[in-house]
Amino acid sequence: MAARILVVNDTQEILDLFQMILESEGYEVVLSSFPFKYTGEIEKIKPDLIILDFLFGDKQIGWQMLQALKMQRSTASIPVIACTAAFHDVQEQEGYLVSQGVHVVYKPFDLDYLLTTISQALASTKKTISQAEKD
Repeated sequence: MAARILVVNDTQEILDLFQMILESEGYEVVLSSFPFKYTGEIEKIKPDLIILDFLFGDKQIGWQMLQALKMQRSTASIPVIACTAAFHDVQEQEGYLVSQGVHVVYKPFDLDYLLTTISQALASTKKTISQAEKD
C-alpha cells in the first residue's frame, strides 16, 4: 500500500509540482492550499507524512499548524517535513524542530534531497511503529 502524503502549501504551482513528483514515485498524494485549524481534519485524512510550508502569505500559519499537530497525541507521531523558504525563521526555531523530529527542506529544493528526506522520514516512522509493536 502506497504511503499517503499530505502537502500543505498556498501556491498552486508548488502543489501541482509536488503532486507530479510524488505520484510518479508511487505515493498517494493529498493536497491542501490552506493549513488545517483542527487536527481532527488531519486525522480523517490519515497521512503517513505531512509536507508543510510555514509561511502563508505573510503569516506564519504553518508554524501554528505544526505546533497543533505536535501537541495532539493522535497526530504527534506523524512525520513532518517543512518545505519552506523561511530560512531565518527555521534557524530561530531549530531547537524546537529538532526536538519534534521535523525535517527541513529549503526552497528551492534539490529533487533528490527531497525524495531522500521523504524516504528517511517514512522509514523512521516504520521503525518506531515496529518497535512499539514489539514492546
